[in-house]
Amino acid sequence: MRLLIFDLDGTLIDSRLDLAHAVNATRAFMGLPPLEHDRVYSYVGNGAPVLIRRALGAQASEAQVQTALDFFLRYYREHPLDHTQLYPGVRETLDRLREANLGLAVLTNKPLRISRIILEGLGVADHFARVYGGDSFPEKKPHPRGILSLMEELASTPGRTLMVGDSAVDIQTARNAGVRSCGVTYGFQPETLLADPPDLRIDRFEEIADWILPDRPPQGRI
Repeated sequence: MRLLIFDLDGTLIDSRLDLAHAVNATRAFMGLPPLEHDRVYSYVGNGAPVLIRRALGAQASEAQVQTALDFFLRYYREHPLDHTQLYPGVRETLDRLREANLGLAVLTNKPLRISRIILEGLGVADHFARVYGGDSFPEKKPHPRGILSLMEELASTPGRTLMVGDSAVDIQTARNAGVRSCGVTYGFQPETLLADPPDLRIDRFEEIADWILPDRPPQGRI
């Protein structure tokens, strides 16, 4: 492998509580009662506009969705790290992968500005050669544009590129770009990996390095 591309929410970071608080603050702003946290988590993965549209429900007009989205982004920019943290093993594994001179990148549907704030706040931003968000390209995941751009910019090929994520959106993105995929089972939407099985499935983030680097035997499940 030459290039590893990571999703952010549910893969590198556990941001569930901050997202749930931001969504429910938005619903309160719009005069609506709060949602259960598990329901909010099930809405994550396709970007902030889709998240807010789902959180408001089908009865919301486009104007209401836009008003709510503007509030959500303002609120979340002020509260991106109240509870968000790296998953266990992420920092140490990123260190191992960087020391092995692998190309590392983030491709998320979360807005780029907030993504950078979070990565910098958690002290891992400098591990990544590129960070692209849901507003970095005209199309979001599962469109392959992000992966294709990263391969071109970081001089990799489909056979030497791996997309790592926690949901079917990431697996579909990898498939659309013709690269291999790795699904993590500890994230927001592991159940979606059953319908769209990845090439590799892991229960701990450290297993990525165990598979790719030669110093330890692999533990993941094909």
